[in-house]
Amino acid sequence: MLEVLTGSGLAVAAGLNAYIPLLVLGVAGRTLDFVELPSAWVWLENPWVIAILGVLLVVEVIADKVPMVDSINDWIQTIVRPAAGGIAFGTGAASETAVVTDPASFFSSSAWVPVVIGIVLALGTHATKMAARPVLNAATAGVAAPVVSTVEDISSVVLSLLALIVPVIGTVALVGLIALLVVRVRRARRLKARIS
Repeated sequence: MLEVLTGSGLAVAAGLNAYIPLLVLGVAGRTLDFVELPSAWVWLENPWVIAILGVLLVVEVIADKVPMVDSINDWIQTIVRPAAGGIAFGTGAASETAVVTDPASFFSSSAWVPVVIGIVLALGTHATKMAARPVLNAATAGVAAPVVSTVEDISSVVLSLLALIVPVIGTVALVGLIALLVVRVRRARRLKARIS
């Protein structure tokens, strides 16, 4: 059960920022004794992968703070964030997959289920973020972009760390994050209605 909570927290964090939970998993797997990645996902610990994720994270963090660029970035991330969520859930839930060595057995077994769950969780989070951001940008003339993006990045870091260290608290944080997103979307809609 804790593995599912860990995977869920990581997948939702990937919906906010694709690279933070993957980077957290890679660094934690490489440096912390209590984090052991499943063999199919051990490539996340590779120093080259960690470096590439770090560079992609810097690009994502900068692009997501600029109004209009953040919306373009969200469209690009529509594929990346759900994929990262699938990887994060698959890793966090400790699923063993045969996708690299034997794709046929990957789909004939139930190893694909955690990956799909992660994709759905990350896609839901991403879709909410993607829908709210243009409304917030329009309502605040772009002033909200860096503030909201920073909150999302911090939330992704905290959620990723909590999902690994204390999955139950991570789940509470996840529920709080979902409530915050719902409130934010409602406020954005009200602002848009006032402007129209």
